[in-house]
Amino acid sequence: MAARLKPCVVRRGDGREQHGLAASSLRELRDKAGRALAIGEDGRPITLVLAEDGTIVDDEDYFLCLPSNTKFVALAEGERWSGRSADSRSAWLSEPADEVDSGAERWRQLARQLRGDLSNIILMSEEDLQVLIDVPRSDLAEELAQSQTKTQVLQDALQQVLDRREEERQSKQLLELYLEALKNEDSVLSKVAESESVPRKEMDVVDTGTSSAGASARTALTDQIFAVLKEKPAPELCLDSQTLELVVKEDTQALAAALRWDKQKAKAVQQACDQELSKRLQQVQTLHSLRSTSRGKKALPCGDGLSSKRKK
Repeated sequence: MAARLKPCVVRRGDGREQHGLAASSLRELRDKAGRALAIGEDGRPITLVLAEDGTIVDDEDYFLCLPSNTKFVALAEGERWSGRSADSRSAWLSEPADEVDSGAERWRQLARQLRGDLSNIILMSEEDLQVLIDVPRSDLAEELAQSQTKTQVLQDALQQVLDRREEERQSKQLLELYLEALKNEDSVLSKVAESESVPRKEMDVVDTGTSSAGASARTALTDQIFAVLKEKPAPELCLDSQTLELVVKEDTQALAAALRWDKQKAKAVQQACDQELSKRLQQVQTLHSLRSTSRGKKALPCGDGLSSKRKK
């Protein structure tokens, strides 16, 4: 049985030309978008992001969860999505930038994401969650076209998500402290054993520090992201899904050089980001599946059920 085609709308950054395409998989949509928009013809990869909020779509299952006629923006290699354009909801920067939208426009943009799909809560950063929590209830209710009672329930749910991430961060910190204590204990015991078995003598000191040369390695990450990675415990819990994707795709050596870490530590952070991203996408997929199942049950006719009961 042939896979079902999903209608989609794809365009480039200027928004002046968009194409309606139908594809049964994410790979097929990439190929068709590349031909329609004349990008990626040299074999270089293209990236598809949601036109609404710039979420990178590179998972086949997530693509299948998206509704029909979802709008995508196709990015050539080296291009990045940004929601700061005045006459278009998408723009691209050749270099990282630190500018952020004004506070008012920011929370309205986040509210529109929730109005489209509440499961976007899972994909938001801690900063985005806090922004929506701090918005006056009446303003948020008006933007969402909901009653203030429902809006209060929503803000309470946002706070619970934020609290859960903080609890997870503290649990990870405690685990890291415990493992570090075990490591230090093993190190002390090994040094004691070594001092008892080896005669004392002067030892040459070897500098094992990593060189700061190359710390300016070029990366696609902004200074704000670097600050979160360096300063925040369990930084993967602070970042939104788009930023997690950027960290995971970053070259490990370049990331280590930019953060002045060893490669092993940088790799560990990337793995943590990858696990957090996979967990969030799985949660979104589960919510969509439950929602589809619920709608299917509501659509079932009840006539047959009643007639069968009467027969019994």
